[in-house]
Amino acid sequence: MIKDNPDLIAAIRDRFAHVESCPFQGERIFFENAGGALTLKKVAETSAFYAAIPDNPGRINPAGQGTQNVINKAKADLGVFMNTSSGQFFAGESGTELLFRLIRTACLVAPEGAKVIGSSIEHPATRSAARRWAGIAGLDYVNVQHDDASGLVTAEDYAALMTPDVAVATILHASPVTGMGMDVAAISAAIRTVSPDCLIIVDGIQHAAHGQLDLDAYNVDGYAISPYKVFSRHGYGIAWISDKLSALPHDMLIDAPATGWEFGTRDSGSYATMSDVIDYFIWLGGEVSDEAEPRKRIEAAGRAIHAYETQLTNAMINGVGNLPGLRDMDHIRILAGADNTAREGLVSVVVDGVPSEQAVETLNQQGIRTHVRKADHYSGNVLKPLGLSDCIRISLCHYNTEQEVAQLLAVLKDMAA
Repeated sequence: MIKDNPDLIAAIRDRFAHVESCPFQGERIFFENAGGALTLKKVAETSAFYAAIPDNPGRINPAGQGTQNVINKAKADLGVFMNTSSGQFFAGESGTELLFRLIRTACLVAPEGAKVIGSSIEHPATRSAARRWAGIAGLDYVNVQHDDASGLVTAEDYAALMTPDVAVATILHASPVTGMGMDVAAISAAIRTVSPDCLIIVDGIQHAAHGQLDLDAYNVDGYAISPYKVFSRHGYGIAWISDKLSALPHDMLIDAPATGWEFGTRDSGSYATMSDVIDYFIWLGGEVSDEAEPRKRIEAAGRAIHAYETQLTNAMINGVGNLPGLRDMDHIRILAGADNTAREGLVSVVVDGVPSEQAVETLNQQGIRTHVRKADHYSGNVLKPLGLSDCIRISLCHYNTEQEVAQLLAVLKDMAA
């Protein structure tokens, strides 16, 4: 739907800032999307507009009411984008900060002697929060070990360790190290089969840019994203919480509304940029389908994004034209396997005999932006079991092209020397 339509690819790329060049580096190819996606030009314009407005949202004046309307619209838009018929959205410092808040709240209301369950594949945003607050609340932490070879954790893995006294659960939707997407709906169902009232919180930060969000289908209580990884900007995160989690005792101002989760004056510009992002998905859905209803267009956009990104990662792994793919380069090792169908726009590799930091710098000198992941507090849970000290993360998005993949392969091929 996208691959065979060069005019659409050009139109997509035209909507993003710095697609082909960096103001600090010059011309470059951007394969560092997992570290932060490209920003929509409209987001930059919107941010500048709202940054200059002095009025607080909600005040009884035209600007206060106008910015409040912007916030209300963005929350309604998010409900359509993520497909939820209940609960509430609110902004915070970052996706990580919001996950800490949700997990803290869930742990502190859990019954004495209860358990918290999570998996070893998770980003430290959830693993750190769950372990910390489980300890403070006197709860046992149960670790579900992921499969090192596939980079995945499954519903069956969770089910094997589930007990009725599990009160809090965390799930990673997609890994920023392996690029693999987990089946959130299946894992949630496995948890609720054994512990129906468990509070389930999902880290959706890595998954969101790749489309296909469906909160109603997941049956969870919390879901957080980082908008700078979904074509918006840095400086805030967005969380959704269920009605159940909304009503639980949580950090709040004295005598404030019982279900209020926002602190201080809200940034109407951040909310406005989320509407820009959602408008983009709706536009793209109209380009790849005949759908007219916004949610249907968003779903169509998600399918098209997934299909195109799969084509690009397949080209990277299997080759482009006369260039061999990563699987055919004897000096390249692909993490989580070459044929993993759970992959979401990301391929991590190591180059035999070349430290990943050096390989990333070589790519950077050739105008190709990638990133090194090290076996540290961010990625050690994935890399150390594989016996790796680091890897090269190559993360793409639906505005990348097969020609850019070919340029990457050419440089990696030459690293055999």
